[in-house]
Amino acid sequence: MKERLQKIIAAAGIDSRRHVEVLITTGRVSVNGKVVTELGVKADPQQDVIRVDGNTISFEKTLYYIALHKPAEYVTTMSDPQNRPTVVDLVRDVPERVYPIGRLDYESSGLLLLTNDGDFAQKIQHPRFQVPKTYRVKISGRLSREELKQIANGVKLPDGIFKPENLKVEKINDKSTWLSLMLREGKNRVIRRGFEAAGHQVARLVRESIGNITLTGLKEGHWRDLTSREINQLLQETAQKAKNILDNRLKINNSRQRAR
Repeated sequence: MKERLQKIIAAAGIDSRRHVEVLITTGRVSVNGKVVTELGVKADPQQDVIRVDGNTISFEKTLYYIALHKPAEYVTTMSDPQNRPTVVDLVRDVPERVYPIGRLDYESSGLLLLTNDGDFAQKIQHPRFQVPKTYRVKISGRLSREELKQIANGVKLPDGIFKPENLKVEKINDKSTWLSLMLREGKNRVIRRGFEAAGHQVARLVRESIGNITLTGLKEGHWRDLTSREINQLLQETAQKAKNILDNRLKINNSRQRAR
């Protein structure tokens, strides 16, 4: 059965669908020897020979879903031009090549998911599904009640508003403040930028959970397989969110039709 090329390649675990689209538009994908640069092209994975960078894609592979406790000073990429250690270095013993889902910046530590299932990665990291992520943050200085309220109400940034949910002070002294918070959308370094805009530098940042997946029992630098139950719960979360989005769109369309 023919499907869109980007969906086929993502499902093979090459990369997330968004990044696969870049591979296609930059001429790195071919079907039956012909380079494809348009996103609308369809192919049959059982009949057509699909190559990325000249390498034939294999569709018979075991899918892996990994939870990693990322240490600080590891890059969340497959390779690094500065030769810094990458998160892939920590999962070399996984039989298949796995890719990070989303990002966790160099200075930060905590939970990171990796997989070779491109469709799964797309569902978890796409902003519209709003998978909740919780963090513990240590900032410089004592955070006042007024500052806490201001941050909870939203901090204006050049690319939007930083407005964490469930923002709570856990520990405080004259030199620093520990907080916990939740985000549903992961813009680049948004927690660090948000607190800096409020006058406080982030000294430590730890991601503690993604959806129903937590760091509990996972030592820093170690990884484990996600259970079938954990995977299904995550997928159910995204499916419910997709249904809610569709329901809202239908309500809007119906209200527009009644207004005509």
